[in-house]
Amino acid sequence: MSVDHAPVLPSAGHEHPNQFALLRQRRFAPFFWTQFSGAANDNLFKFAFTVMVTYQLSVSWLPPGMAGLVIGALFILPFLLFSATSGQLTDKYEKTRMIRLVKNLEIVIMLIAAWGFIMGNVPALLACTFLMGLHSTLFGPVKFAYLPQVLSERELTGGNGMVEMGTFVAILLGNVVGGLAVAIPEVGHQNVAVACVALAVVGRFMAGRIPAVPATDPGLTINWNPVSETWRNLKLAHNNIVVFRSLLGISWMWFFGAVFLSQFPSFAKEVLHGDEQVASLLLVVFSVGIGTGSLLCEVLSRRHVEIGLVPLGAIGMSVFAIDLYFSSRGLPASAVMGLAAFLAQPAHWRVMADLMLLSLFAGLYSVPMYALIQLRSQPTHRARIIAANNILNALFMIVSSILAGALLQADFSIPQIFLFVGLANAVVAFYIFMLVPEYLLRFVAWAASHFVYRFKVTGDEHIPSQGAAVLVCNHVSFVDAVLLIAASPRPIRFLMDHRIFRVPLLGWLFRLARAIPIAPRAEDPAAYEAAFDAAANVLKEGDLLAIFPEGGITRDGTLQEFKGGVMKILERQSVPVIPMALTHLWGSYFSRIEQGGAMVRPFRRGWFSRVGLNVGAAMPAGQVQPEVLRGRVAALMAQG
Repeated sequence: MSVDHAPVLPSAGHEHPNQFALLRQRRFAPFFWTQFSGAANDNLFKFAFTVMVTYQLSVSWLPPGMAGLVIGALFILPFLLFSATSGQLTDKYEKTRMIRLVKNLEIVIMLIAAWGFIMGNVPALLACTFLMGLHSTLFGPVKFAYLPQVLSERELTGGNGMVEMGTFVAILLGNVVGGLAVAIPEVGHQNVAVACVALAVVGRFMAGRIPAVPATDPGLTINWNPVSETWRNLKLAHNNIVVFRSLLGISWMWFFGAVFLSQFPSFAKEVLHGDEQVASLLLVVFSVGIGTGSLLCEVLSRRHVEIGLVPLGAIGMSVFAIDLYFSSRGLPASAVMGLAAFLAQPAHWRVMADLMLLSLFAGLYSVPMYALIQLRSQPTHRARIIAANNILNALFMIVSSILAGALLQADFSIPQIFLFVGLANAVVAFYIFMLVPEYLLRFVAWAASHFVYRFKVTGDEHIPSQGAAVLVCNHVSFVDAVLLIAASPRPIRFLMDHRIFRVPLLGWLFRLARAIPIAPRAEDPAAYEAAFDAAANVLKEGDLLAIFPEGGITRDGTLQEFKGGVMKILERQSVPVIPMALTHLWGSYFSRIEQGGAMVRPFRRGWFSRVGLNVGAAMPAGQVQPEVLRGRVAALMAQG
């Protein structure tokens, strides 16, 4: 397919200092502002329309109490009907072409909406609500499928964090501007009409600046039946079980967040005894929290896709949702307060802190999950996987609304609903992490490398982002494998001495990691051969395998002789070998010492002791010999 300029490729240099530098790069900035303007326009339009039919117009067939529900339902309906078709179109066609088509559609819809606002025509605006939902349905798969094509693995978390932050800021600004603009006497409707069209034009202008990226599956035949294609997309997503369960995890986050967002007006009025400004403040606090958490992901993940942050996010979401119940349930009844009176009461600051931290942890939860789905999905099917995610998100949000309504009908108070959702989040999160132990493993590795040690990784760009490889490292302590997990953006399978599985807690952790136990050939010949068969299968499937070729943990900190296990592995699967060296770890709590065993005197090296991992360049299988490999590892150890 011909395009008007060459396709953009992910940057390999990672030269920019942080995610904000992406806003100066053409491969990201025009896309970011296109997404930002679209999200702002969606919410400006919807909120202004809701205020208009709630406070300004008398529509017999649309009571004010139902207006918000009807508008929200019409907006979300296209996600259920057309997400499957949208995913196919995004995989089949060049993404810039899709973005420009969607932005052209937005201008047409907003011109109709402008006429509807000026004339006060509610049916026309309801039709535009449905069409703007269609606009967002078409853009959703493009948004998340575009980023992995233009950002490297090390940029993906930061890029997603920027998009997530920008989306919530745009939602906040759209709601605020829409509410303020429509309320201006005499000219309010005209102001909203102009703002909607102007934002659509800005979005189209920015879309024209987005560089082209190639179609991922141009030969795809479109199935126009939304029912059968929706089912096919869900089955497609289910083929990769980690990705599918991550989709469920993201959909649960939208379920969780929808409960809070839908209850803010009632919570502000009935529980906090505040006016409309207080309700707006809650939305501001929630949006700032999400944006902050989204931006923190890159900082906390060493610029990798770090799904270890997901359990941390889930824990924070539950803790602060539960505390929100306790901080809000005992507030005394009072007259309706304005913003100044509300802020003057210290008890209300705890409520706002709970909301801020709850949403911050939701950002830590969601951004790595989105990045994982983008990274692990097959590129030719990526947009259809994202479409399946949008379908599940919509279903979970609908169930969330139904459940919240049922709980209110059952005389639950709003703080009790928050408590219920916080407890349910803990149960659901635990279930997901047991189903997909990789999340829990990476959380343990992330926590160990941030709170037990000060862990510095050098040369991690040598760890391949795809394809099979053998990672070879010196063996210093019982937590060597944990630190290697923390250093690698990809899952690692370990070939480990069977005796380590007897160590309390660590044995359970390594079984959870599906480590391969190996016994000496003289002790158990069948287990010895089975271990190498399993190792060959790991490499055959294109995954990473790690081995500690010394065969045991060093007792004096020196590098021992390398045994021949790595050569036996390479005889079966000829793959690159990545030498690694852990430094400054010997003598710590989890290592052996000359005068005694491991795990005695917890603080003998102090807290947050500095350790490192140096990663060397890959060695072709044909150049690997035990002594040569040992020399490479020794040289990496000497780098300190």
